[in-house]
Amino acid sequence: MIKKLDGYVIKTFFGPFLFIFSVLFFIFVVNIIWIRLAQFTGKGLSYWEILKLLSYLSAIVVQFVLPLTILLSAIMTFGDFGERYELAAMKAAGISLTRIMMPLFTVTVLFSIFLFFFSNNIIPDFQRKAKNMLYNIAASRPALNFTPGQFIQQIPGYSVKFDKISGENGENLEGVFIHRMANSFEDQQSIVAEKGKFVPAANPSYLKLILFNGHIFEDNISNLEYQQRLKQPDQAIKFDTLVSHFNISEIINKAIEEERISDDYSFQNYIELNSTIVKTKKENNKILENINSELISQTNGYVTYIDKYKKNSAPVAPPRIDSAKSAKKLEIIYNAYNKIDIAKQATIGKNPQLKDLHAYFSRVVLYQQRIIAYSVTCLIFFLIGASLGSIIRKGGLGLPVVIAIFVFIIFYVLNLSVENLAWAGQMDPYLASWLPNMVLFPFGAWLTYKALTDSQVFDIEKYKALFKPIIQRFSKHKEHQRYR
Repeated sequence: MIKKLDGYVIKTFFGPFLFIFSVLFFIFVVNIIWIRLAQFTGKGLSYWEILKLLSYLSAIVVQFVLPLTILLSAIMTFGDFGERYELAAMKAAGISLTRIMMPLFTVTVLFSIFLFFFSNNIIPDFQRKAKNMLYNIAASRPALNFTPGQFIQQIPGYSVKFDKISGENGENLEGVFIHRMANSFEDQQSIVAEKGKFVPAANPSYLKLILFNGHIFEDNISNLEYQQRLKQPDQAIKFDTLVSHFNISEIINKAIEEERISDDYSFQNYIELNSTIVKTKKENNKILENINSELISQTNGYVTYIDKYKKNSAPVAPPRIDSAKSAKKLEIIYNAYNKIDIAKQATIGKNPQLKDLHAYFSRVVLYQQRIIAYSVTCLIFFLIGASLGSIIRKGGLGLPVVIAIFVFIIFYVLNLSVENLAWAGQMDPYLASWLPNMVLFPFGAWLTYKALTDSQVFDIEKYKALFKPIIQRFSKHKEHQRYR
Protein backbone atom coordinates (compact mmCIF):
# COMPACT_ATOMS: atom_id res chain seq x y z
CA MET A 1 0.00 0.00 0.00
CA ILE A 2 2.77 2.42 0.97
CA LYS A 3 4.81 1.56 -2.13
CA LYS A 4 1.80 2.23 -4.35
CA LEU A 5 1.26 5.54 -2.57
CA ASP A 6 4.93 6.51 -3.08
CA GLY A 7 4.66 5.66 -6.76
CA TYR A 8 1.48 7.70 -7.08
CA VAL A 9 3.07 10.73 -5.40
CA ILE A 10 6.17 10.54 -7.60
CA LYS A 11 4.07 10.03 -10.74
CA THR A 12 1.91 13.05 -9.85
CA PHE A 13 5.06 15.13 -9.29
CA PHE A 14 6.78 14.28 -12.57
CA GLY A 15 3.80 15.33 -14.68
CA PRO A 16 4.06 19.07 -13.93
CA PHE A 17 7.85 18.77 -13.46
CA LEU A 18 8.55 17.82 -17.08
CA PHE A 19 6.14 20.42 -18.43
CA ILE A 20 7.45 23.26 -16.23
CA PHE A 21 11.09 22.38 -16.87
CA SER A 22 10.53 22.45 -20.65
CA VAL A 23 8.73 25.81 -20.52
CA LEU A 24 11.25 27.48 -18.20
CA PHE A 25 14.21 26.10 -20.12
CA PHE A 26 12.75 27.45 -23.37
CA ILE A 27 12.20 30.88 -21.79
CA PHE A 28 15.76 31.10 -20.47
CA VAL A 29 17.21 29.92 -23.78
CA VAL A 30 15.19 32.54 -25.65
CA ASN A 31 16.76 35.11 -23.33
CA ILE A 32 20.21 33.84 -24.33
CA ILE A 33 19.25 34.04 -28.01
CA TRP A 34 18.11 37.63 -27.54
CA ILE A 35 21.39 38.58 -25.85
CA ARG A 36 23.54 36.73 -28.39
CA LEU A 37 21.46 37.68 -31.41
CA ALA A 38 24.24 39.77 -32.94
CA GLN A 39 26.55 36.75 -32.95
CA PHE A 40 24.05 34.57 -34.84
CA THR A 41 22.55 36.81 -37.52
CA GLY A 42 24.49 37.88 -40.58
CA LYS A 43 27.42 35.57 -39.80
CA GLY A 44 26.72 32.90 -42.39
CA LEU A 45 26.28 30.23 -39.73
CA SER A 46 24.32 27.12 -40.59
CA TYR A 47 21.32 26.07 -38.53
CA TRP A 48 23.29 23.14 -37.13
CA GLU A 49 26.09 25.45 -35.98
CA ILE A 50 23.61 27.81 -34.32
CA LEU A 51 21.87 24.93 -32.51
CA LYS A 52 25.22 23.50 -31.45
CA LEU A 53 26.39 26.85 -30.08
CA LEU A 54 23.07 27.39 -28.30
CA SER A 55 23.32 23.98 -26.65
CA TYR A 56 26.74 24.90 -25.29
CA LEU A 57 25.64 28.33 -24.05
CA SER A 58 22.36 27.12 -22.55
CA ALA A 59 23.91 24.46 -20.31
CA ILE A 60 24.37 26.93 -17.46
CA VAL A 61 20.62 27.68 -17.59
CA VAL A 62 19.97 24.35 -15.85
CA GLN A 63 21.41 25.81 -12.62
CA PHE A 64 18.48 28.25 -12.42
CA VAL A 65 15.76 26.21 -14.11
CA LEU A 66 16.04 23.04 -12.00
CA PRO A 67 15.57 24.68 -8.54
CA LEU A 68 12.70 26.83 -9.83
CA THR A 69 11.06 23.77 -11.44
CA ILE A 70 11.29 21.82 -8.18
CA LEU A 71 9.75 24.75 -6.29
CA LEU A 72 6.83 25.17 -8.68
CA SER A 73 6.22 21.44 -9.15
CA ALA A 74 6.17 20.82 -5.40
CA ILE A 75 3.64 23.61 -4.86
CA MET A 76 1.40 22.33 -7.65
CA THR A 77 1.65 18.66 -6.56
CA PHE A 78 0.77 19.21 -2.91
CA GLY A 79 -1.71 21.92 -3.85
CA ASP A 80 -3.53 19.42 -6.05
CA PHE A 81 -3.49 16.87 -3.22
CA GLY A 82 -5.05 19.42 -0.88
CA GLU A 83 -7.58 20.69 -3.41
CA ARG A 84 -8.80 17.16 -4.20
CA TYR A 85 -8.83 16.24 -0.49
CA GLU A 86 -6.32 13.49 -1.17
CA LEU A 87 -3.99 14.95 1.41
CA ALA A 88 -6.73 14.83 4.04
CA ALA A 89 -7.53 11.23 3.10
CA MET A 90 -3.88 10.23 3.48
CA LYS A 91 -3.69 11.86 6.90
CA ALA A 92 -6.97 10.20 7.92
CA ALA A 93 -5.41 6.85 6.99
CA GLY A 94 -2.66 7.53 9.55
CA ILE A 95 0.04 8.64 7.08
CA SER A 96 1.84 11.74 8.28
CA LEU A 97 2.78 14.63 6.02
CA THR A 98 6.45 13.82 6.61
CA ARG A 99 5.92 10.33 5.20
CA ILE A 100 4.01 11.72 2.23
CA MET A 101 6.86 14.15 1.47
CA MET A 102 9.59 11.53 1.89
CA PRO A 103 9.53 10.00 -1.66
CA LEU A 104 9.64 13.42 -3.31
CA PHE A 105 12.34 14.56 -0.90
CA THR A 106 14.38 11.53 -1.99
CA VAL A 107 13.80 12.46 -5.63
CA THR A 108 14.90 16.04 -4.86
CA VAL A 109 18.09 14.74 -3.25
CA LEU A 110 18.82 12.80 -6.44
CA PHE A 111 18.16 15.95 -8.49
CA SER A 112 20.56 17.87 -6.22
CA ILE A 113 23.28 15.28 -6.73
CA PHE A 114 22.62 15.37 -10.47
CA LEU A 115 22.87 19.18 -10.50
CA PHE A 116 26.18 19.05 -8.63
CA PHE A 117 27.76 16.65 -11.13
CA PHE A 118 26.21 18.56 -14.03
CA SER A 119 27.62 21.87 -12.76
CA ASN A 120 30.95 20.32 -11.88
CA ASN A 121 31.59 18.31 -15.04
CA ILE A 122 29.20 19.14 -17.90
CA ILE A 123 28.92 22.94 -17.65
CA PRO A 124 32.72 23.62 -17.62
CA ASP A 125 33.16 21.37 -20.66
CA PHE A 126 30.30 23.09 -22.50
CA GLN A 127 31.67 26.52 -21.59
CA ARG A 128 35.04 25.55 -23.06
CA LYS A 129 33.42 24.24 -26.24
CA ALA A 130 31.34 27.42 -26.61
CA LYS A 131 34.42 29.62 -26.22
CA ASN A 132 36.41 27.57 -28.71
CA MET A 133 33.54 27.59 -31.20
CA LEU A 134 33.24 31.38 -30.94
CA TYR A 135 36.97 31.61 -31.43
CA ASN A 136 36.86 29.44 -34.53
CA ILE A 137 34.07 31.57 -35.99
CA ALA A 138 35.99 34.77 -35.33
CA ALA A 139 39.31 33.37 -36.60
CA SER A 140 38.12 31.52 -39.70
CA ARG A 141 35.42 33.96 -40.84
CA PRO A 142 36.59 37.50 -40.16
CA ALA A 143 34.73 38.77 -43.22
CA LEU A 144 31.44 37.82 -41.63
CA ASN A 145 31.75 40.70 -39.18
CA PHE A 146 31.33 43.31 -41.93
CA THR A 147 28.13 45.35 -42.04
CA PRO A 148 26.72 46.21 -45.50
CA GLY A 149 26.50 49.89 -46.36
CA GLN A 150 28.75 51.11 -43.53
CA PHE A 151 32.38 52.21 -43.42
CA ILE A 152 34.29 50.00 -41.03
CA GLN A 153 37.95 49.82 -40.05
CA GLN A 154 38.17 46.19 -39.04
CA ILE A 155 41.06 45.42 -41.39
CA PRO A 156 44.13 47.10 -39.86
CA GLY A 157 45.21 50.10 -41.91
CA TYR A 158 42.14 50.16 -44.17
CA SER A 159 38.67 51.65 -44.25
CA VAL A 160 36.25 49.55 -46.31
CA LYS A 161 32.62 49.61 -47.33
CA PHE A 162 30.53 46.95 -49.09
CA ASP A 163 27.12 47.89 -50.46
CA LYS A 164 25.91 44.29 -50.43
CA ILE A 165 27.15 41.04 -48.90
CA SER A 166 25.75 37.68 -50.00
CA GLY A 167 26.65 34.02 -50.18
CA GLU A 168 26.51 31.20 -47.66
CA ASN A 169 29.59 32.49 -45.84
CA GLY A 170 29.30 36.14 -46.88
CA GLU A 171 31.97 35.76 -49.53
CA ASN A 172 30.23 37.61 -52.41
CA LEU A 173 30.49 41.39 -52.42
CA GLU A 174 28.99 44.21 -54.47
CA GLY A 175 29.88 47.90 -54.48
CA VAL A 176 33.37 47.58 -52.99
CA PHE A 177 35.26 50.64 -51.72
CA ILE A 178 38.67 50.24 -50.03
CA HIS A 179 40.76 53.15 -48.77
CA ARG A 180 44.20 52.77 -47.26
CA MET A 181 44.55 54.99 -44.19
CA ALA A 182 48.02 56.35 -44.91
CA ASN A 183 49.69 59.37 -43.35
CA SER A 184 50.90 62.45 -45.21
CA PHE A 185 54.26 60.84 -46.07
CA GLU A 186 52.86 57.62 -47.53
CA ASP A 187 51.25 56.78 -50.84
CA GLN A 188 47.51 57.38 -50.85
CA GLN A 189 45.38 54.68 -52.45
CA SER A 190 41.69 54.00 -52.94
CA ILE A 191 40.12 51.06 -54.75
CA VAL A 192 36.61 50.99 -56.20
CA ALA A 193 35.16 47.84 -57.73
CA GLU A 194 31.77 46.65 -58.90
CA LYS A 195 32.10 43.19 -57.38
CA GLY A 196 34.43 41.20 -55.19
CA LYS A 197 34.80 37.81 -53.58
CA PHE A 198 36.59 36.48 -50.51
CA VAL A 199 38.51 33.28 -51.17
CA PRO A 200 40.64 31.16 -48.80
CA ALA A 201 44.28 32.22 -48.67
CA ALA A 202 47.25 29.89 -48.37
CA ASN A 203 48.34 31.75 -45.24
CA PRO A 204 45.47 31.95 -42.70
CA SER A 205 46.92 35.21 -41.36
CA TYR A 206 45.94 36.92 -44.62
CA LEU A 207 42.56 37.69 -46.15
CA LYS A 208 42.43 37.16 -49.90
CA LEU A 209 40.03 39.35 -51.88
CA ILE A 210 39.48 39.14 -55.65
CA LEU A 211 37.98 42.31 -57.17
CA PHE A 212 36.29 42.65 -60.56
CA ASN A 213 35.77 45.68 -62.86
CA GLY A 214 37.19 48.56 -60.88
CA HIS A 215 39.71 51.37 -60.60
CA ILE A 216 42.73 52.11 -58.40
CA PHE A 217 43.19 55.77 -57.50
CA GLU A 218 46.62 56.59 -56.05
CA ASP A 219 49.29 59.24 -55.88
CA ASN A 220 52.93 58.16 -55.49
CA ILE A 221 54.25 60.93 -53.26
CA SER A 222 56.46 59.06 -50.80
CA ASN A 223 59.69 59.70 -52.80
CA LEU A 224 58.88 63.24 -53.99
CA GLU A 225 59.66 66.66 -52.57
CA TYR A 226 56.87 68.93 -51.38
CA GLN A 227 56.85 71.12 -54.51
CA GLN A 228 56.82 68.04 -56.73
CA ARG A 229 53.92 66.61 -54.75
CA LEU A 230 51.85 69.66 -55.60
CA LYS A 231 52.50 69.07 -59.31
CA GLN A 232 51.98 65.29 -59.17
CA PRO A 233 48.56 64.42 -60.58
CA ASP A 234 46.52 61.56 -59.26
CA GLN A 235 46.77 58.28 -61.11
CA ALA A 236 43.83 56.06 -62.02
CA ILE A 237 44.35 52.45 -63.08
CA LYS A 238 41.52 50.42 -64.51
CA PHE A 239 41.47 46.67 -63.91
CA ASP A 240 39.29 43.73 -64.82
CA THR A 241 40.56 41.47 -62.05
CA LEU A 242 42.63 42.41 -59.03
CA VAL A 243 43.87 40.09 -56.26
CA SER A 244 44.55 41.75 -52.91
CA HIS A 245 45.88 40.30 -49.67
CA PHE A 246 45.19 41.93 -46.30
CA ASN A 247 47.09 41.10 -43.14
CA ILE A 248 44.48 40.08 -40.53
CA SER A 249 46.83 38.49 -37.99
CA GLU A 250 45.93 41.25 -35.53
CA ILE A 251 42.22 40.35 -35.79
CA ILE A 252 42.89 36.65 -35.27
CA ASN A 253 45.19 37.27 -32.31
CA LYS A 254 42.57 39.50 -30.73
CA ALA A 255 39.91 36.85 -31.28
CA ILE A 256 42.15 34.26 -29.67
CA GLU A 257 42.75 36.53 -26.71
CA GLU A 258 39.05 37.29 -26.23
CA GLU A 259 37.45 33.92 -26.97
CA ARG A 260 40.01 31.19 -26.41
CA ILE A 261 40.97 31.55 -22.74
CA SER A 262 42.59 28.24 -21.88
CA ASP A 263 42.84 28.93 -18.13
CA ASP A 264 39.40 30.51 -17.67
CA TYR A 265 37.89 29.58 -14.30
CA SER A 266 34.54 28.69 -15.90
CA PHE A 267 36.30 25.77 -17.62
CA GLN A 268 37.29 24.15 -14.31
CA ASN A 269 35.59 21.83 -11.85
CA TYR A 270 35.40 22.22 -8.09
CA ILE A 271 38.80 20.66 -7.33
CA GLU A 272 40.58 22.56 -10.10
CA LEU A 273 39.06 25.80 -8.84
CA ASN A 274 40.75 25.23 -5.46
CA SER A 275 44.12 25.46 -7.18
CA THR A 276 42.98 28.54 -9.09
CA ILE A 277 41.89 30.25 -5.85
CA VAL A 278 45.24 29.52 -4.17
CA LYS A 279 47.11 30.74 -7.26
CA THR A 280 45.00 33.91 -7.44
CA LYS A 281 45.65 34.65 -3.77
CA LYS A 282 49.41 34.37 -4.26
CA GLU A 283 49.34 36.58 -7.35
CA ASN A 284 47.17 39.19 -5.64
CA ASN A 285 49.45 39.25 -2.57
CA LYS A 286 52.48 39.66 -4.80
CA ILE A 287 50.84 42.54 -6.68
CA LEU A 288 49.82 44.20 -3.39
CA GLU A 289 53.39 43.93 -2.09
CA ASN A 290 54.68 45.56 -5.29
CA ILE A 291 52.12 48.35 -4.97
CA ASN A 292 53.06 48.95 -1.33
CA SER A 293 56.75 49.03 -2.17
CA GLU A 294 56.10 51.44 -5.01
CA LEU A 295 54.05 53.77 -2.80
CA ILE A 296 56.69 53.73 -0.06
CA SER A 297 59.51 54.47 -2.48
CA GLN A 298 57.55 57.39 -3.97
CA THR A 299 56.78 59.05 -0.65
CA ASN A 300 59.42 58.49 2.01
CA GLY A 301 62.66 56.56 1.81
CA TYR A 302 62.94 56.45 5.58
CA VAL A 303 59.75 54.36 5.92
CA THR A 304 61.61 51.26 4.75
CA TYR A 305 63.74 51.42 7.89
CA ILE A 306 60.86 51.95 10.32
CA ASP A 307 60.99 48.35 11.56
CA LYS A 308 64.46 48.94 13.01
CA TYR A 309 63.05 51.14 15.77
CA LYS A 310 61.60 49.71 18.96
CA LYS A 311 57.83 49.40 18.83
CA ASN A 312 57.34 49.91 22.59
CA SER A 313 59.58 52.97 22.88
CA ALA A 314 58.03 56.08 24.44
CA PRO A 315 56.83 58.72 21.96
CA VAL A 316 59.13 61.69 21.49
CA ALA A 317 57.66 65.15 21.90
CA PRO A 318 57.67 67.20 18.69
CA PRO A 319 60.32 69.96 18.59
CA ARG A 320 59.22 73.50 19.38
CA ILE A 321 59.27 75.96 16.55
CA ASP A 322 61.10 79.15 17.49
CA SER A 323 61.00 82.32 15.50
CA ALA A 324 64.56 81.95 14.13
CA LYS A 325 64.01 78.58 12.46
CA SER A 326 60.27 78.77 11.75
CA ALA A 327 60.69 79.27 8.01
CA LYS A 328 62.92 76.24 7.61
CA LYS A 329 60.66 74.02 9.72
CA LEU A 330 57.55 75.24 7.93
CA GLU A 331 59.20 74.26 4.67
CA ILE A 332 59.87 70.79 6.06
CA ILE A 333 56.24 70.50 7.17
CA TYR A 334 55.07 71.67 3.75
CA ASN A 335 57.23 69.05 2.02
CA ALA A 336 55.84 66.40 4.38
CA TYR A 337 52.26 67.36 3.44
CA ASN A 338 53.22 67.20 -0.24
CA LYS A 339 54.51 63.67 0.26
CA ILE A 340 51.30 62.72 2.03
CA ASP A 341 49.26 64.16 -0.84
CA ILE A 342 51.41 62.26 -3.36
CA ALA A 343 50.81 59.04 -1.44
CA LYS A 344 47.08 59.77 -1.34
CA GLN A 345 46.87 60.41 -5.08
CA ALA A 346 48.96 57.32 -5.84
CA THR A 347 46.68 55.21 -3.66
CA ILE A 348 43.59 56.57 -5.40
CA GLY A 349 45.16 55.77 -8.76
CA LYS A 350 45.64 52.15 -7.71
CA ASN A 351 42.00 51.70 -6.66
CA PRO A 352 40.77 50.45 -10.08
CA GLN A 353 43.55 47.86 -10.18
CA LEU A 354 42.77 46.69 -6.64
CA LYS A 355 39.05 46.48 -7.44
CA ASP A 356 39.77 44.36 -10.53
CA LEU A 357 41.94 42.00 -8.48
CA HIS A 358 39.29 41.56 -5.82
CA ALA A 359 36.46 41.26 -8.38
CA TYR A 360 38.25 38.44 -10.24
CA PHE A 361 38.98 36.60 -6.99
CA SER A 362 35.34 36.98 -5.93
CA ARG A 363 34.09 35.66 -9.27
CA VAL A 364 36.24 32.55 -8.97
CA VAL A 365 35.08 31.88 -5.39
CA LEU A 366 31.42 32.52 -6.24
CA TYR A 367 31.57 30.22 -9.26
CA GLN A 368 33.12 27.44 -7.18
CA GLN A 369 30.84 27.71 -4.17
CA ARG A 370 27.68 27.92 -6.26
CA ILE A 371 28.41 24.48 -7.69
CA ILE A 372 27.31 23.18 -4.28
CA ALA A 373 25.07 26.08 -3.25
CA TYR A 374 22.63 25.64 -6.14
CA SER A 375 22.32 21.93 -5.32
CA VAL A 376 21.35 22.84 -1.75
CA THR A 377 18.89 25.39 -3.16
CA CYS A 378 16.95 22.50 -4.73
CA LEU A 379 16.36 20.99 -1.27
CA ILE A 380 15.35 24.33 0.25
CA PHE A 381 12.97 25.09 -2.61
CA PHE A 382 11.37 21.67 -2.19
CA LEU A 383 10.72 22.33 1.50
CA ILE A 384 9.20 25.71 0.65
CA GLY A 385 7.13 24.36 -2.26
CA ALA A 386 5.80 21.22 -0.55
CA SER A 387 4.89 23.17 2.60
CA LEU A 388 3.19 25.99 0.70
CA GLY A 389 1.26 23.52 -1.44
CA SER A 390 -0.09 21.63 1.56
CA ILE A 391 -1.02 24.91 3.29
CA ILE A 392 -2.72 26.83 0.46
CA ARG A 393 -4.33 23.65 -0.99
CA LYS A 394 -4.63 25.14 -4.45
CA GLY A 395 -3.39 23.42 -7.60
CA GLY A 396 -3.11 24.44 -11.21
CA LEU A 397 -1.18 27.35 -12.67
CA GLY A 398 -2.83 30.18 -10.72
CA LEU A 399 -1.81 31.00 -7.17
CA PRO A 400 1.05 28.43 -7.05
CA VAL A 401 2.78 30.10 -10.00
CA VAL A 402 2.48 33.55 -8.40
CA ILE A 403 3.93 32.34 -5.10
CA ALA A 404 6.73 30.38 -6.77
CA ILE A 405 7.75 33.33 -8.93
CA PHE A 406 7.66 35.62 -5.89
CA VAL A 407 9.96 33.30 -3.92
CA PHE A 408 12.32 32.90 -6.89
CA ILE A 409 12.48 36.66 -7.43
CA ILE A 410 13.50 37.11 -3.79
CA PHE A 411 16.20 34.47 -4.25
CA TYR A 412 17.41 35.92 -7.57
CA VAL A 413 17.52 39.54 -6.36
CA LEU A 414 19.30 38.52 -3.17
CA ASN A 415 21.71 36.39 -5.18
CA LEU A 416 22.49 39.24 -7.57
CA SER A 417 22.81 41.84 -4.78
CA VAL A 418 25.33 39.87 -2.72
CA GLU A 419 27.24 39.08 -5.91
CA ASN A 420 27.66 42.80 -6.65
CA LEU A 421 28.67 43.44 -3.05
CA ALA A 422 31.28 40.69 -3.24
CA TRP A 423 32.69 42.06 -6.49
CA ALA A 424 32.94 45.53 -4.93
CA GLY A 425 34.83 44.13 -1.94
CA GLN A 426 32.06 44.90 0.55
CA MET A 427 31.24 41.25 1.37
CA ASP A 428 33.20 38.04 1.71
CA PRO A 429 32.61 35.96 -1.49
CA TYR A 430 32.16 32.74 0.51
CA LEU A 431 29.39 34.36 2.57
CA ALA A 432 27.87 35.94 -0.55
CA SER A 433 27.56 32.58 -2.32
CA TRP A 434 25.70 30.98 0.60
CA LEU A 435 23.71 33.93 1.96
CA PRO A 436 20.59 33.39 -0.22
CA ASN A 437 20.35 29.80 1.03
CA MET A 438 20.96 30.95 4.61
CA VAL A 439 18.09 33.42 4.33
CA LEU A 440 15.60 31.04 2.67
CA PHE A 441 16.36 27.97 4.79
CA PRO A 442 14.78 29.36 8.01
CA PHE A 443 11.74 30.37 5.95
CA GLY A 444 11.49 26.86 4.53
CA ALA A 445 11.93 25.27 7.96
CA TRP A 446 9.23 27.55 9.42
CA LEU A 447 6.80 26.70 6.59
CA THR A 448 7.52 22.98 7.04
CA TYR A 449 6.73 23.27 10.75
CA LYS A 450 3.50 25.13 9.97
CA ALA A 451 2.51 22.49 7.42
CA LEU A 452 3.20 19.62 9.82
CA THR A 453 1.08 21.29 12.52
CA ASP A 454 -1.76 22.10 10.07
CA SER A 455 -1.39 25.81 10.75
CA GLN A 456 -3.57 28.16 8.69
CA VAL A 457 -0.83 30.54 7.61
CA PHE A 458 -2.89 32.08 4.79
CA ASP A 459 -6.18 32.27 6.70
CA ILE A 460 -7.24 35.92 6.31
CA GLU A 461 -9.88 35.69 9.05
CA LYS A 462 -7.19 34.71 11.53
CA TYR A 463 -5.21 37.87 10.86
CA LYS A 464 -8.37 39.99 10.94
CA ALA A 465 -9.15 38.63 14.40
CA LEU A 466 -5.59 39.39 15.48
CA PHE A 467 -5.82 43.06 14.49
CA LYS A 468 -9.51 43.50 15.38
CA PRO A 469 -8.90 44.91 18.93
CA ILE A 470 -6.47 47.47 17.54
CA ILE A 471 -8.90 48.51 14.79
CA GLN A 472 -11.78 48.83 17.24
CA ARG A 473 -9.72 50.95 19.59
CA PHE A 474 -8.98 53.60 16.98
CA SER A 475 -12.36 53.45 15.20
CA LYS A 476 -15.29 55.65 16.24
CA HIS A 477 -18.49 54.01 17.46
CA LYS A 478 -21.36 54.74 15.12
CA GLU A 479 -24.88 54.89 16.50
CA HIS A 480 -27.49 53.00 14.56
CA GLN A 481 -29.67 55.28 12.40
CA ARG A 482 -32.86 53.81 13.96
CA TYR A 483 -32.03 55.29 17.36
CA ARG A 484 -31.27 58.80 16.17
